[in-house]
Amino acid sequence: MTTRRTEHAAALRSLPDAELRAYLTAHSGLPGPRANLELMAAAADVLTPALALTLADDEDEYLRCCGVVTLGRLVLEHPDDPALVDLLTARAADPSWRVREAAAMAGQRIGDGDPDRLVALVRAWTDDRDPLVVRAGIAAICEPRLLREGAMAAAALAACSQATEHLRQVPSAHRRDADVRVLRQGLAYCWSVAVAADPVTGLPVFEALSRGPAGSGVAQDGDIAWVVAQNLRKKRLARLLDAPSS
Repeated sequence: MTTRRTEHAAALRSLPDAELRAYLTAHSGLPGPRANLELMAAAADVLTPALALTLADDEDEYLRCCGVVTLGRLVLEHPDDPALVDLLTARAADPSWRVREAAAMAGQRIGDGDPDRLVALVRAWTDDRDPLVVRAGIAAICEPRLLREGAMAAAALAACSQATEHLRQVPSAHRRDADVRVLRQGLAYCWSVAVAADPVTGLPVFEALSRGPAGSGVAQDGDIAWVVAQNLRKKRLARLLDAPSS
């Protein structure tokens, strides 16, 4: 069946690099409220490695996104090239939020083709010092289609726990830093995805977030309490708890 993605992929395959770049820009949907994600996915299907690496460093935001999403495919095709993972990690902390989303999408492509490789990448990302990279880790794995297997669901819960601990360790003076707020916002929905994938294991872990660190006698962290409250508003989690949702 022909889809817009396959139509775009066919068009991109027929174009030389200079015209391909122009096609991506012309059909990007930007400036506007939504970038063209179908075109981005098509680009990631067909871009040559050389062009993808060039675009991943491009000044244009949409072209950079196309190159970054393609990195997911290239990591699968060239699993022994650490430079690809290094570049993807760097783009996970890009100043552009769209490019950071593209990095998470690249991670999901890795998960589609090699779940174990994604789990290893997510472990590295959620152990990173940069809150933006940590956030990319949970955003990459907390995708429902990737969490149908028990091992992946467990990895998502572990990633959310590690990311939450990262947030807990941020000094109060830096809690309003932009990159920390991005991590907090990611945790505000990723927990609900991870718990919904494995409620039996996930619900007790999530419910423990409403308390302070185990055995510490310390009151709950305000930012983590906010994360809990935001996840409780998500329908996927509210259904499990039989609670009102928004």
